[in-house]
Amino acid sequence: MSAARKPDWLKVPYNRDAVNEVAEMMRSLKLNTVCNSANCPNLGECYQKHTATFMILGSRCTRNCRFCNVTHFHPEPVDPDEPENLAAAAKRLGLRHVVITQVTRDDLPDGGAGQFAACLNRLHEVCPGATVEVLISDMKGDRACLDTVMAAGPDVLNHNVETVPELYAAVRPQAVYERSLEVLRYCKQVRPEARTKTGFMVGLGETEDQIARLMDDVLATGCDILTIGQYLQPSPQHYPLARYVTPEEFARYKELALSKGFKYVASAPLVRSSYRAAEALEA
Repeated sequence: MSAARKPDWLKVPYNRDAVNEVAEMMRSLKLNTVCNSANCPNLGECYQKHTATFMILGSRCTRNCRFCNVTHFHPEPVDPDEPENLAAAAKRLGLRHVVITQVTRDDLPDGGAGQFAACLNRLHEVCPGATVEVLISDMKGDRACLDTVMAAGPDVLNHNVETVPELYAAVRPQAVYERSLEVLRYCKQVRPEARTKTGFMVGLGETEDQIARLMDDVLATGCDILTIGQYLQPSPQHYPLARYVTPEEFARYKELALSKGFKYVASAPLVRSSYRAAEALEA
């Protein structure tokens, strides 16, 4: 299918009132969401349900992946009030499952691990009944940083591989495929009771064989949860979209991943790494 025209299955309703309500609360607490920063297509649905994925450590990333819409620029100072404000927002929204992601902070000695731990600890105090999922960068593979995050007790540790290894040089030039696999493997070893999770996009030019091998590589780390979604090119300056993958193909990817042994798989055009994330814990 041509990449020129967006198919009907990628068109979603947008509830402006719900979006404005949650966005205003985030602004008042000086919080960022990946929903806005990454231009997520599910923003309207999630905000209407009073859910959001908090993005800590600012809104500017120190890396410049060619698929991502998050701003690449000089990062902001770490906000010491962020853990308290994040917990307050989660309580105000009545969240039962909280998802926290980050901009990559290669400028920080701990990659932002300490801020993750502070947010987790405060959430456990303010929202004791909520489960928490963290979506982390590779933190340069530093095990001490990963130990800091895992010691704070996330229920789900998510780190996305994003694409097949053959496309890393073009799509994720500052990342290393084997390092991302090692992050997943190590975190599972450190805290086996936590679920580990990863996700990747399709539509960038990958092949069926490459997808199958990626699934095998990820499963070998002990990963429990897999998400697969459609790549949507944010602008003409980003990595070019090769094609729109059909819903039928996504269903086939899901069947393949489940047959290989993943415990939970979300695979559909609009799936993103944190979309309906609580369902993976309820399955």
